[in-house]
Amino acid sequence: PRTLHMSLIGIRDISIIETPPEDRLPVQTYVVEYNDALIRDAIMKEVYRGGQVYFVYNRVKSMERMAERLRNLVPEVKIRMAHGQMSESVLEKVMLDFYDKKFDVLLCSTIIESGLDIPNANTVIIYDADYFGLSQLYQLRGRVGRSNRLAYAYLTYRKDKILSEIAEKRLRAIKEFTEFGAGFKIAMRDLEIRGAGNILGPQQHGHMAAVGYELYCKLLDEAVRSLKGEQPKKTVDVTIDIKVNAYIDNEYIPLEGQKIEIYKKIAAIENLQDKYDVEEELEDRFGDMPSSVINLVDIAYIKALASKFNIVEVTHKDRQVALRLSGPKAIDSRVLMRILNENRNRLSYDGRRIPMLKISLPNTNPTTALTETKDILEQLHKLQEEQRGQ
Repeated sequence: PRTLHMSLIGIRDISIIETPPEDRLPVQTYVVEYNDALIRDAIMKEVYRGGQVYFVYNRVKSMERMAERLRNLVPEVKIRMAHGQMSESVLEKVMLDFYDKKFDVLLCSTIIESGLDIPNANTVIIYDADYFGLSQLYQLRGRVGRSNRLAYAYLTYRKDKILSEIAEKRLRAIKEFTEFGAGFKIAMRDLEIRGAGNILGPQQHGHMAAVGYELYCKLLDEAVRSLKGEQPKKTVDVTIDIKVNAYIDNEYIPLEGQKIEIYKKIAAIENLQDKYDVEEELEDRFGDMPSSVINLVDIAYIKALASKFNIVEVTHKDRQVALRLSGPKAIDSRVLMRILNENRNRLSYDGRRIPMLKISLPNTNPTTALTETKDILEQLHKLQEEQRGQ
């Protein structure tokens, strides 16, 4: 979770591989109560088609008892054990024998979690799957389905056991995300379940208890800039209250990874050039933007402009947009006078209790409110640049 969080806030790069090797099939995943009859059927089904089975049992002390139980359940098959407390030479011999198809079922701990590529092993059974982390389950499932054969993963939990909320979320996620490229979605779900951890400390997961996510990122940015000897970025938090649809729908960008990438780019808009770059990329990659995406980009741009003029709130009501300023000196008085003179019929200034600019609209349409607000803010920006050049 911590690594993904660092990628999402721009500290590390991220790449998503969604194209599988040729002829590779998604793993059929089942979350079920442990049942001897089901386990026997799963093992025999794989053995009958000439394949092999991983049986993941993560308790070394009682693994021998589980091996005996399996031998009684499926006496027709050969079973061997593998775990981290075995000597290196013995463990290597077991794994080589499994690779050479000298036995059918490998009863093992999570030692097989990574680094194994045995194309003939296409069924994995995980005992007490509710005790495993989401990333562990994803890695264990990845041990099968490494050929052109359909593979199966059985995630079992004890009969009549009431699962904890977190365990239920993990098992639901691993069952839900089975398509190729699902690793990113699973990592995102793991981030939601476990939290992002502490980027500058040892904790690799955990939720920020005292502050929200956005504030945490902001504080982190300020701390990093301070350590580098840079001035912290002065930004004003802007609230936009204009009732338009502003989101990326699944029809326009169906893949979650791409959607999050674009949300990040839209949120990072700081000026007109950034806005043009994002719009150009969207149209080039995904086609014409639907109105909801156009609105989303416009709102991000309006927020960036408003922040530069210490405008803390943009509110649309009926035929008016109110731009609430952080104080009476939020905007240079010369710039303020010029923009009021150039927009006498639609712009007024109220400097009483709460200083604000008020934009009169020709109608009550929220899209008109967006357009008019954007126009006034762009004029403010232009006038301010001219003032600085004098």
